[in-house]
Amino acid sequence: MEFRIERDPLGEQKVPADAYYGGQTARALDNFPISGLTAPADLVTATILIKKAAAEANAALGRLDPEIARAIMSAADEILAGRFRDQFVVDVYQAGAGTSHNMNANEVLANRAAEVIGDPRGVYTRVHPNDHVNMGQSTNDVFPTATRLALLTSAEGLMEAARSLADSLQRKADEFADVIKTGRTHLQDAVPITLGQEFGGYAECVRRGADDVAAAVEQLTELNIGATAVGTDLNAGEDYRRRVVANLARYTGFPLTPAQNMFRVTQSMGDVLAYSSALRRLAVEVGKIASDLRLLSMGPRTGLSEINLPAVQPGSSIMPGKINPSVAEMVNQVCFQVIGCDATVALACEAGQLELNVMMPVIAWNALHASTILRESLKALRAKCVDGITANRARARELLERSTATATALSPYIGYAATAELAKESIETGRPIRELVLERGLLDRDRLEDILSPGAMTRGGVVGSASAKDDKR
Repeated sequence: MEFRIERDPLGEQKVPADAYYGGQTARALDNFPISGLTAPADLVTATILIKKAAAEANAALGRLDPEIARAIMSAADEILAGRFRDQFVVDVYQAGAGTSHNMNANEVLANRAAEVIGDPRGVYTRVHPNDHVNMGQSTNDVFPTATRLALLTSAEGLMEAARSLADSLQRKADEFADVIKTGRTHLQDAVPITLGQEFGGYAECVRRGADDVAAAVEQLTELNIGATAVGTDLNAGEDYRRRVVANLARYTGFPLTPAQNMFRVTQSMGDVLAYSSALRRLAVEVGKIASDLRLLSMGPRTGLSEINLPAVQPGSSIMPGKINPSVAEMVNQVCFQVIGCDATVALACEAGQLELNVMMPVIAWNALHASTILRESLKALRAKCVDGITANRARARELLERSTATATALSPYIGYAATAELAKESIETGRPIRELVLERGLLDRDRLEDILSPGAMTRGGVVGSASAKDDKR
């Protein structure tokens, strides 16, 4: 490999001759060969948007030569269009605050901008990574701003996926409205419920999770760009801050505003933690639903088997014909990972000190990773699982008729203790509740049929009473 020699405050550094990154990025590659993971695409895009917005603002304020500004913006547009993405090479686990990531962007833009105006890479005479590309900025305002922009980009697709999943679950709730089945609490038989009611609950759980994400997203629209190192806006200024945020709002379409308190947004990653926590809530809701789908579909001969999940792939390398709830299993694993990412984000957010949280790189990566995998898993759950679920109506009815939990409706008429005795005898003898009630002369047949109507039990109230009959009408 051929190299060029660059110089930075620490001295000389070898850089691959064809690289658009420079000496500080090369040092980071040497220092942090940790995971092989590099900045997510959305974070790179957000960082480049900031550099473009800053160049435009600095030129408008007369601080940056218009030719240099145009070259930086041109280079930025090329990267935004997909070029040079392989030049963003710094490991996720890097020096604190994301300085290496910021310099990686500065160097790529400086070298490409130099080429645009006819200079070679690595010279930095006319376009310098710090003096020009990073003008009016610090890693301490660039990286948190980039994190927020990247999460805003990711959140749009996530919320759309969550709401589409909720809509799919609601369609199933409507489709299964007449499927009466056994409810279950503590994994034991409980009073009847409809499959539609069960799925309607799932739909609302996902909607509430999506609402939490939407509320957290609003907090991400405050940007501390222009705060520079500690929040005082040294080397930036109010005009610059307003212009950069306005440029970013125009580029992205997001309702962005300068942070009300620059010191808060520079010191704290709490807004990112709120977003991560909302992801955790959504993951917990969806993970529970995925687990329920696995339970409800288990069998097909020796389990509940009240619903049928679409077959998406063979389930065993040794048992022919076996089909597993593969999509739901994948979703469970993703949800576990999202919860783990949130734990990392929480610990890293708490580790901030004084005027800055230096743990931003691991915060950004985990929040973005969680957002991405949760979004894609929700899409798969809807398209490859929920949309194709069917009800096993006969099986649901069979299990309901074998359950003694329907006896609960008798309590208002014969008392809790007598009802408990009937249920116990039914379990021990296998005789139906109806038969035992009639044998003991506790209620007449017509009255008993009204009270033990599973459909009536799913509509609430005191089954068999005058008010309940009025409610049905």
